[in-house]
Amino acid sequence: MDRAYWRTVSLVTLWQVSASICYYTVFAATPFFRDEFGLSRFRVGIVVTTLTLGYAMFLLPVGALTDRFGERRTLSLGLVGLSAGMVLVAGAPTYALLLAAVFLLGSVYSTAMPGTNKAVYDSIAPGRQNTAMGIKQVGVTGGSGISALLVTGLAGYFFWEIGFLIAAALGVVVAAGFYVLYRGAGGGTSSYPDLRGLASNRPYVLLAVSGLFLGAALFTTTGYTVLYVEESIGASVAFSGVVLAVVQLFGSGGRLLGGWLSDHLPGDPQTRIGAILLVQTVASAVLFLVVARTSTPANAGVAFAALGFFVLGFTGVYYSCMATLVPSEQMGSATAGCQLALTSGALFAPPAFGYLADAFDYRASWTLLAGVCLVAAVLVVAVIRSDPPVGETAMAE
Repeated sequence: MDRAYWRTVSLVTLWQVSASICYYTVFAATPFFRDEFGLSRFRVGIVVTTLTLGYAMFLLPVGALTDRFGERRTLSLGLVGLSAGMVLVAGAPTYALLLAAVFLLGSVYSTAMPGTNKAVYDSIAPGRQNTAMGIKQVGVTGGSGISALLVTGLAGYFFWEIGFLIAAALGVVVAAGFYVLYRGAGGGTSSYPDLRGLASNRPYVLLAVSGLFLGAALFTTTGYTVLYVEESIGASVAFSGVVLAVVQLFGSGGRLLGGWLSDHLPGDPQTRIGAILLVQTVASAVLFLVVARTSTPANAGVAFAALGFFVLGFTGVYYSCMATLVPSEQMGSATAGCQLALTSGALFAPPAFGYLADAFDYRASWTLLAGVCLVAAVLVVAVIRSDPPVGETAMAE
């Protein structure tokens, strides 16, 4: 693989790591929000939902802007905005202002998936794209894992806000470096994308709807892992942060393996990549039931590691599957639509998870996520069995 390939992959992955550190600090800091503002589990879920709402509301317009003006500008400005949001979250004096700050943070994170996916499929040749996507998606789990260690690890020595401030400083540095060094082939288009055409693409719509349920499972897992391991298993916050980091680490492994398999397994791309996504979805459902029955820190660590491999490992394959269904000139908007679906799952699932934990127990909450994954699996089967789209797609082979 040539130097241009690794230059693009490295810069985009570094951007994704930095952005995800900023975004996922909110998930790692849920115990501190609860102590600082006296929150119930349900109100903790509202924090996650507000973060996700900001993300969801801006995905489609930002995706369209990415297609129109190119990813270099949107990604650079987005990371600067994320850094500003981190400072506001760390300094929020009340619960209401905390919600406002996390909403802003979520809104600027909407630059991430449209911009980075467009960079991969515009700048990297077919046959390498899925592996590059898997590497790039490791930036999400890697950044989330770093944020878990950063927030929970430093809090015991200093104060919980320091992790947010360090992440903000890193974001500004990486944004400047990305703007100067990025030389991707992806540019803007002369017109806004055809959103109506995407809506008429049946397999794409089915995949997006499956993302609603997959996102519910993914974001709720990252939002409640630390709280669950601390409260239900009885571990320390520091150990719980390590568990979340392990979840992200194994999720990174799942994304790398999924991307490699997507490039190297034989057969029609829509079928083979959809089949990989189906295996990840069904395995996640089974492992949610396993997690619900863990009772010791060691067992919880093993169960969450396996769960992370599948439920956090599917996103690269999800977007690779999407690339078999849409043309390259609509990658920004198509990504925004699929990411909107993923993110929308986090609008209702975390509060529902928290409500079940308050009203019944955590076992009921994890069982809910298992059922959600089974619904997603049915929709993925429909994607696999759908007729392929007419015309050349982003993953032209």
